[in-house]
Amino acid sequence: MPPRKELANAIRALSMDAVQKANSGHPGAPMGMADIAEVLWRDFLKHNPTNPQWADRDRFVLSNGHGSMLIYSLLHLTGYALSIEDLKSFRQLHSKTPGHPEYGYAPGIETTTGPLGQGLTNAVGMAIAEKSLAAQFNRPAHDIVDHFTYTFLGDGCLMEGISHEASSLAGTLGLGKLIAFWDDNGISIDGNVDGWFTDDTPARFKAYGWQVISVDGHNSEEIKAAIIAAQAETSKPTMICCKTIIGFGAPTKQGTHGCHGAPLGADEIIATRKALGWNYGDFEIPADIYAGWDNKEQGQALENSWDEQFAAYASAYPELAAEYKRRINGDMPSDWEVKSTQYIEELQASQANIATRKASQNCIEAFGTMLPELLGGSADLAPSNLTMWSGTKAITADDASGNYLHYGVREFAMSAIVNGIALHKGFVPFGATFLMFMEYARNGLRMSALMKQRAIQVFTHDSIGLGEDGPTHQPVEQIASLRLTPNMNTWRPCDSVESAVAWKSAIERIDGPTSLVFSRQNLQPQARDAQQLSDVAKGGYVLLESKEFDSANSASIMLIATGSEVQLAVEAYNELTAQGKAVRVVSLPCTDIFETQSAEYKESVLPALVTKRLAIEAGIADYWYKYVGLNGKVIGMTTFGESAPAEQLFKMFGFTVENVVESAQTL
Repeated sequence: MPPRKELANAIRALSMDAVQKANSGHPGAPMGMADIAEVLWRDFLKHNPTNPQWADRDRFVLSNGHGSMLIYSLLHLTGYALSIEDLKSFRQLHSKTPGHPEYGYAPGIETTTGPLGQGLTNAVGMAIAEKSLAAQFNRPAHDIVDHFTYTFLGDGCLMEGISHEASSLAGTLGLGKLIAFWDDNGISIDGNVDGWFTDDTPARFKAYGWQVISVDGHNSEEIKAAIIAAQAETSKPTMICCKTIIGFGAPTKQGTHGCHGAPLGADEIIATRKALGWNYGDFEIPADIYAGWDNKEQGQALENSWDEQFAAYASAYPELAAEYKRRINGDMPSDWEVKSTQYIEELQASQANIATRKASQNCIEAFGTMLPELLGGSADLAPSNLTMWSGTKAITADDASGNYLHYGVREFAMSAIVNGIALHKGFVPFGATFLMFMEYARNGLRMSALMKQRAIQVFTHDSIGLGEDGPTHQPVEQIASLRLTPNMNTWRPCDSVESAVAWKSAIERIDGPTSLVFSRQNLQPQARDAQQLSDVAKGGYVLLESKEFDSANSASIMLIATGSEVQLAVEAYNELTAQGKAVRVVSLPCTDIFETQSAEYKESVLPALVTKRLAIEAGIADYWYKYVGLNGKVIGMTTFGESAPAEQLFKMFGFTVENVVESAQTL
């Protein structure tokens, strides 16, 4: 077996070669963390390169994702389907090796990282999922859920505010199987971090309730002993502070920001090979090094052993085993479609005049009994978001078998933790806050959309209808921002039925996240026939139509609305039709889903010949011009709100029947 240093040098060589070939990238972190990675991946990490989705594998997250050649090198060397040609295509179009690790590109990439601090936070979510899943499914002598979550992170991750949010909660929840490795190299893009990052990081993490161990990041024995100690501490997460030299081995650039985010250069690479004693060509790895890294046989043996354990578990607890497999596979319960549809039909017959945030809580109550995998939480706003139900049980450090997370005032961490839980599998997670505070969580929402994760975000207090709390809490541009995010489905329902359809759609969706936007104020229930009830799920449908309305008649008028403004459109419809106008009311609770419908269906709802169109929504007006066109009008927000009772604000900003009728008449 080659010496550890030589095995680690394979990572350094591949990393500097790939960055040099791409003429772009970050060689410093992979070269500095190579010794840590060698110990972790060869001595501890439980994984199977031939089955990257093995359910009980350890999770590895490279939070400092700019150092992506570290994980690409590890995946290649240990036997994943990532070839040397893939490494040579680093940062090139359509390669498996993009500049930052991207979920779904290379096998073995557990999450997309790059926005610093989010990988660490995803790892917290994964560790929560492991702990909770274990508490729900493990039985004496049958630990079928038993794996660690490891994350590498750099100074930049620790400077980001999200690292505080996530690490604080991880300590509170006692995530003993979360182990983080801090690459303490003292260098960031601008140079030596002493000028802007002088925190006592070990003391900081001790204050969070973590076990903290400090090691020489180039001393394999110290690293190994630290990991053993970390695994032995079951009641606390562990931070292993690894003092390293960035760009280790590069004679003139190691220890400087010159190797952080730029190729070493041909001459420096030659000098580095000499300094490391690496007497091989570009992208050349000798057979004994490959053999020392290869984990396919050992990984398959680990999975085979787990399969035997699971077979024994299934024999002792057949129903639990079947339920575990269903949840890990992301399948819906066999009776889900019947029961959820029945609930919606019953709502249509009996829905009340309530706020959609209350309608949302009713949905959680109904669907929670059908879905043990539903794992919710709120950022310290549960009484306002209405996210708790009769079956709520909080997850704590001492008992993780529950289904609810108290995130505290940590919106950004919540969004990224929800992503981590979704990535882990076994749960359908949701988080909740006021719509205004999606701004704190914005990048986490974007990452869920980028990774197409089954993550649900509940946003209440959706407009100026929030009232007296004023413009700091009244969302204006946020719904448009969510709608403009690729892969994100955004629902703004007008009553209990649309709320239930929105929840059902979000739960069933497996190819991306959903934002559910609910009102603070009570909303009138709307009447629908069976066809209209079915069409709600299409994201947009005809709610009302006068007998005079003609899709081919340019004199016809369409009122388009969402959420609380649907009732406004209905009341304006009543006045306009009393005047003999030809009017249609269209409810568009989810424009994202509506846009995926057939051209024929969209034309049937919004006929092209009807150009007299008025959109009404208490959000930013500009979004709606795509639906009303140049000849249409929008009653929406063009400024921030004010502090006043909601009814006064709606009148001030033109959300009245009189203004809708007058605006429609001017068409």
